[in-house]
Amino acid sequence: MAVIVRRLFGLGRLPADLRAELDREGLIYLAEQIAVTRRFSGVIPGLRASHSVASYVGSLTFTTLRVLATLSVVPKLAGRAVDVRWDGAGAGAASAHISATGLRLDLDVATVDPRFSGGLSLYFKAAIDDDVLARLPLRSLAFDVPAEYVFRAVGVTYSP
Repeated sequence: MAVIVRRLFGLGRLPADLRAELDREGLIYLAEQIAVTRRFSGVIPGLRASHSVASYVGSLTFTTLRVLATLSVVPKLAGRAVDVRWDGAGAGAASAHISATGLRLDLDVATVDPRFSGGLSLYFKAAIDDDVLARLPLRSLAFDVPAEYVFRAVGVTYSP
């Protein structure tokens, strides 16, 4: 049933303008309407959770310039969870690992904002062929994420 709903409403699809931008960058891989599992334990303003697990729909894209992973809750709105350039992926609070089964992001949220505590992980489930993996500049990335990405991933409205 969940697959039918996400396809019917277009959840997990990239907006046309973002898709065109990624095409111009040199698309290596694109998977839309994929399952995303979110795990969160901790505290952020508006949420206190102990071992919260949720399922989302999203997309995973690799271009010659960057890695982009999005979460969708409403049609034609892709909230960024990962948006990092290959050449800027050397250090930061978040770590992402790309494998044949998708991308896994792990983050100690306290390093993002002093009001936060706990851990967040996102697993973008996608079958990635070996030839695609061979074309990627990196398989492990480290980078910083804005607080907005954390709020979005745990389902809390962001207000700066």
